[in-house]
Amino acid sequence: MSWKTLDDMALERTRVVTRVDINVPVADGKVTDSTRIDRIIPTVTDILAAGGSVILLAHFGRPGGKTVPELSLKQLVPTLSEKFGQQVLFAATVDEAKAIPLKAGEILLLENTRFDPRETENDPTLAVDYASLGDIYCNDAFSAAHRAHASTEGIAHLLPSCAGRLMQTELQALEKALSKPEHPVVAVVGGAKVSSKLDLLGNLIPKVDQIIIGGGMANTFLAAQGIDVGKSLCEHDLADTARDIMAAAKAGNCELILPVDVVTATEFKAGAEATTVPADACPADAMILDAGPESVAQVAAVFDAAKTLVWNGPLGAFEIPPFNMATDAAALHAAKLSKAGKLLSVAGGGDTVAALNGSGAAADFTYISTAGGAFLEWLEGKTLPGVAALES
Repeated sequence: MSWKTLDDMALERTRVVTRVDINVPVADGKVTDSTRIDRIIPTVTDILAAGGSVILLAHFGRPGGKTVPELSLKQLVPTLSEKFGQQVLFAATVDEAKAIPLKAGEILLLENTRFDPRETENDPTLAVDYASLGDIYCNDAFSAAHRAHASTEGIAHLLPSCAGRLMQTELQALEKALSKPEHPVVAVVGGAKVSSKLDLLGNLIPKVDQIIIGGGMANTFLAAQGIDVGKSLCEHDLADTARDIMAAAKAGNCELILPVDVVTATEFKAGAEATTVPADACPADAMILDAGPESVAQVAAVFDAAKTLVWNGPLGAFEIPPFNMATDAAALHAAKLSKAGKLLSVAGGGDTVAALNGSGAAADFTYISTAGGAFLEWLEGKTLPGVAALES
């Protein structure tokens, strides 16, 4: 690892400016899901236990560089105070924060970073303001690491910097899954459109042994082979691109795995009459909405032989039963192997997390990333400014 962690920093009697993601859902001023707050607890408690104090930087919603009262972080203070077992202090501005004589063991929350238009512009003057609040910078918001903002990138060049526990865990999981994986490595790449996953497929082909293609994406690959996919969601204009990807995979000794049987229906709605047919036998008036049982058995066999699994995207239209069957069955099989220590499994992306939670498989995956866009950009091989700043 070329970045430092909290273990590398002398924290006693220091003020640690800590970037976190506490962009939690709120209804009527109450936090309805505290998961993101729960995940920053190890970082904050470790800093406090080492004799430091914590200044939290975070964004909330999309205020667009303006002060929007309903997006104030002040409403999170009661939940934060409850979670940390002490009163969390609050400052509306940097000047107000600097005027507070913060003692060792205390926590201060600064107002929504995105109320200031300089934040998303990565303005050096705002980075200097943030840096003036502390002695050390700690980034614990991997989910915002793909943004070059003043609180994620700019400040990291101005103070001794390190990764927080959540960021450290995320980076270590991703490093094990893609940078230094144990082979065979298999990737599940699903979703509606091939066009949104071109960078991902291009980065994965040289790194993994097999790629299981699922969701609407699979229809485009089937159609590119001359298979009639009826009224299915399909990017027919990307047939040449799909054939290029298949050729690149073959040349790179990476096996692309497509459904061998599919679940079809004439309408996409809950309880629609579903029929399972071979992948090349979709009726002209029907649409492919899931992979069939033979495809699931094929996926399970691939998982059985693998050592590492990276998962981004569902195998079918999982939001509406019965078209969740393939995703759920494959996820539960991966979870069983992971729990038994036979497979290192890392998954992420909004739909993926929702699908794995819905199936009950998430708890037994090795690591589930909730970082959304940052997770996808990492898989695409892109440099994340917030991570790169820690390395430098």
